[in-house]
Amino acid sequence: MHYVEGQSLSVIPPGIAENGKPHKPRLYSIASTRYGDLLDGKTVSLCVRQAEYTDPETGTVDPTKAGVCSNFLCNVQKGDTVSVAGPVGKTMLLPEDPSTDIIMVATGTGIAPFRGFLHRLFMENTVARHMYTGNAWLILGVPVTGGLLYPQELELMQENANGNLEVSFAISREMKNASGGKLYVQDILAERSADLFSKLDSGAVIYFCGLKGMMPGILEALERVATQNDVDWETKFNELKANGQWHVEVY
Repeated sequence: MHYVEGQSLSVIPPGIAENGKPHKPRLYSIASTRYGDLLDGKTVSLCVRQAEYTDPETGTVDPTKAGVCSNFLCNVQKGDTVSVAGPVGKTMLLPEDPSTDIIMVATGTGIAPFRGFLHRLFMENTVARHMYTGNAWLILGVPVTGGLLYPQELELMQENANGNLEVSFAISREMKNASGGKLYVQDILAERSADLFSKLDSGAVIYFCGLKGMMPGILEALERVATQNDVDWETKFNELKANGQWHVEVY
């Protein structure tokens, strides 16, 4: 199964749903490059958050309300068979021009496709890495520091990038925005709006991945800072989409 960075894998959990039919497939963003974490071209990595429900009265996990596919994947044993399909997706692919700046905005497991991007550009000894001359900026939002995914890898990739990779964390329960409230990814975009719009005006491509609830706050913040800088946001937004500079994958 051949795939490229930014695509997704369809996982079909075993068993029958409540409607008496087989479970529907679930899509997961691929977190590895086309060569896989073992660099053998025969593996694929996913970033999965196990969905559990804890009864507030008893404090125990209720298995009847567990996420069907996430629990299946997290509990799978070596040698088990997992039904997959794909790869799918053309939305989140890296730009063809290796000089293009990329901006990646992620919350939680939305880091998955960007891990693949960054491994491709700054870790693997491939033509893609040697050809890339753009700058990459990752903005990652999580509630607490313990929720940061792949922190050691990100640190190593920054060392390898020779100044071409910036990583900004928005740790909402531990960091404050300019108004003293919780710091979210949209606050970083707003506070760095001059850098953001300068990059976009120069052709940078921006990607968003994470829970769909992240997008309304981001769009609201960008519209606000655009208006403050006498930029017609609706026109700018449509321009970015038409130019292929705006990519969103939320769930």
